Amino acid sequence: MSQHNFAGRGFYLAVPSLILGLVTGCAGDRAASGDELRGAVHIDGSSTVYPVTEAVVEEFQAAHRGVRVAVGVSGTGGGFEKFCAGEAEIADASRAIKPSELERCRSHGVDPVGYPIALDGLSVVVNPANEFVSCLTVDELRRIWEPGSGVETWRDVRPEWPEQRIELYGPGVDSGTFDYFTERIVGEEDASRPDYAASEDDNVLVSGVAGDRFALGYFGHGYYVENSDALKLVAIDGGGGCVLPSAETIRSGEYSPLTRLLYVFADRPQLDREEVVAFLRYYVENASRLAPAVGYVALPDSAYEEVLSAIG
Repeated sequence: MSQHNFAGRGFYLAVPSLILGLVTGCAGDRAASGDELRGAVHIDGSSTVYPVTEAVVEEFQAAHRGVRVAVGVSGTGGGFEKFCAGEAEIADASRAIKPSELERCRSHGVDPVGYPIALDGLSVVVNPANEFVSCLTVDELRRIWEPGSGVETWRDVRPEWPEQRIELYGPGVDSGTFDYFTERIVGEEDASRPDYAASEDDNVLVSGVAGDRFALGYFGHGYYVENSDALKLVAIDGGGGCVLPSAETIRSGEYSPLTRLLYVFADRPQLDREEVVAFLRYYVENASRLAPAVGYVALPDSAYEEVLSAIG
């Protein structure tokens, strides 16, 4: 399974040519349609991807009432654990699969195939009552979140800011968002200070930041969009000035280094099942419409076309 680094302005333009490096499985015959389909599909994984999957499932089941689709949320890492154990046919993921996860899957007879479905701009947020923070540099974020951090108050970040303790909220260790943030901001995957309020449920993080005037947190952009009246978005300076995540800056790659791809993974042998193929095709065919509806950014049309071609 190929691993790719998508940092840098305009990185999304490379997505179509990279997809075939991830998607190499092909279904046989095209799945049956409508009421002819029967079966069950189990999905687990990323809380970031969950809103897109939830929207897809709702529409898919209305059109295919004979297929039961169950969706769990245990974080990207937790979802891969269930997927590799054969407890789910599809894994939602906010990062690419790790070599150790791929090895574990294959040791259980599971052969992962990854399908990019949208772009996300991982978002840093504070409480709306916070009037002094509008932008943070990558170095400031690193100093706040790195292991052994000496940053306890906002004044420790910038001397002109108040001497108020920063209450930190972030994803748990099973989260792909945690993996991505630590790699891109701290510089080492899974390297983070431990003294923060952690949860794989992004709604818990939203509530924490919304209820604490001096809080700081991070999670997928869709959760900010859904709760923009209760949160304040912080611009990130990755070296080229302060940039807020938006559809435009995420799509262009200007929002760096926190723009990333979102995925669904399937087990290659499961592509022989008509209900699994039908669900995957429906997902990809509608992702460009449903992902933006829940706060994420659609891939170029050519990317979805390549994924559909690979599914068969």
